[in-house]
Amino acid sequence: MICLFLSIFAYIFQSGWTGVNERTFIAVKPDGVQRRLVGEIVRRFERRGFKLVGLKLLQASEDVLREHYWELRNKPFFSRLMTYMSSGPVVAMVWQGLDVVKTARKMMGETNPADSMPGTIRGDFCVEVGRNVIHGSDSVESAQKEISLWFRSNELQVWEPSSNCWIYN
Repeated sequence: MICLFLSIFAYIFQSGWTGVNERTFIAVKPDGVQRRLVGEIVRRFERRGFKLVGLKLLQASEDVLREHYWELRNKPFFSRLMTYMSSGPVVAMVWQGLDVVKTARKMMGETNPADSMPGTIRGDFCVEVGRNVIHGSDSVESAQKEISLWFRSNELQVWEPSSNCWIYN
């Protein structure tokens, strides 16, 4: 039911999420928080020129995690994933900018760190799939659903950085 509502919500508000207003959901997973990689990850997104519009440190509830990973519920690793993601705090973020979904995926590297290039977050900081430090939306549609799941609208900031003229034409 929640999935249906989030899909309808995402479809209705889709037009405002393109161009420089495109948003993505990024989460530093419990291993990334425990290893104190949050600052480095934020730094990489800021240096790339993306705008942070939402950030919070939280212990993810089972309900949120179950909804977030709904497509994986029948996979053999689902219970381990749920245990891992609830093992410590998560830093949930929303980033905004031109092609932010696609670019963030490239910045993160492959899901399997062994396939990730050096210079990517997973290529620089991860060894195995089960501890791959970061999650990022894989499409604009999933970003809309994930942002709606993890953030209330009043938790997202609308602001204009003075550096926009140096980043965009």
